[in-house]
Amino acid sequence: MLSCFDFVRDVNLLSITVRMVLAVLCGGMIGIEREFKRRPAGFRTHILICLGAAMTTLTSQYLYLNMGMYTDVARLGAQVIAGVGFIGAGTIIVTKHQRVKGLTTAAGLWTAAIIGLVCGAGYVECAIFATLMVLMAELVLIRFEYRYAMKADDVHLYIEYTDANVIEDIVRVIRDKHLSMKELEITRVAGDNDTMRYCAIIAVRVSRKQLDEEVINSLNAVENVTNVEEL
Repeated sequence: MLSCFDFVRDVNLLSITVRMVLAVLCGGMIGIEREFKRRPAGFRTHILICLGAAMTTLTSQYLYLNMGMYTDVARLGAQVIAGVGFIGAGTIIVTKHQRVKGLTTAAGLWTAAIIGLVCGAGYVECAIFATLMVLMAELVLIRFEYRYAMKADDVHLYIEYTDANVIEDIVRVIRDKHLSMKELEITRVAGDNDTMRYCAIIAVRVSRKQLDEEVINSLNAVENVTNVEEL
């Protein structure tokens, strides 16, 4: 514990003001990074959550020290940690390509709430260090993740074609792209003028360093392929 912050640990007007200002600063620093990336929860949302959590801890201390209500001072804080999950869930969405987005923002909101509790408790060192660690994870480590991570996703492609033999060319294109084909389902559908058309659903594993558009464009270029979509 740093002795220079001992005055913040007392319960008086100055320490309460410093704790609440610290919560606004910590929440704002985390939120402004989300704001720049156009995420659902941005600058003001993080400030309000962090400040509200700080007020929760301050209220618990006030009830215990000033009102003489001998109760569990951590009870209100525990409700914040559990309850903020409902707010974070609102930032998580599933795109039309079955990709999940918003998990980092939801985790950031949950962390901002805990930092707010720390600020309200007067634990200045922990609040500042935790805020810096969150910013490092969101600004620095994300570059490492995108550059070196080889996480693969299963992508389902819906392909329509008019000649049954085209499936061999489709499979060849997928193999040329060094993709791992997981599933293959072919359906034959009656078309106009007694013609037949074919539909294939292929599950392939695509790494982050491969562009889905590149694979789709290559399949669209195959002769007799009429439509390629990602499900």
